[in-house]
Amino acid sequence: MQADVTALEVDAVANAANTELRHGGGVAAAIAHAAGPELERESRERAPIGLGEAVETTAGDMPARWVIHAATMELGGPTSAEIIERATRSTLERAEELECRSLALVAFGTGVGGFPVDEAARIMVGAVRGHKGQTLDRVVFAVRGDEAERAFAAAIAAE
Repeated sequence: MQADVTALEVDAVANAANTELRHGGGVAAAIAHAAGPELERESRERAPIGLGEAVETTAGDMPARWVIHAATMELGGPTSAEIIERATRSTLERAEELECRSLALVAFGTGVGGFPVDEAARIMVGAVRGHKGQTLDRVVFAVRGDEAERAFAAAIAAE
């Protein structure tokens, strides 16, 4: 769905982060702005993390309870299919550990990371389909723009 991830009422929202958990642009900046200063403080305490890893912070002023930050690139650097897949899996696993029932994922790597949105959609939808968790029963893809919405809809429709 096309949605503002910062406004969704879910247990956790994902953030396509860099390994330093700096929230300078794109979705990360929007999440940091919406959550408030506590998220920045918690991020500094949790950084750095490895590529493909995920850690949580509280969601501050957002309706969600958690933000799960998944490192999809080094600070300012590109990403890859392997990293996007690992980051998606790590996010799902972290959501399970936090006993989340609902999770909003964003299009990992398609902004600053410059990764093709159709390929990211295919990878991320595949990771969600392959996830064998216990607590998650709702995962939404919160995207911006018609191209991203079409890409994720096509990936979901593909069997």
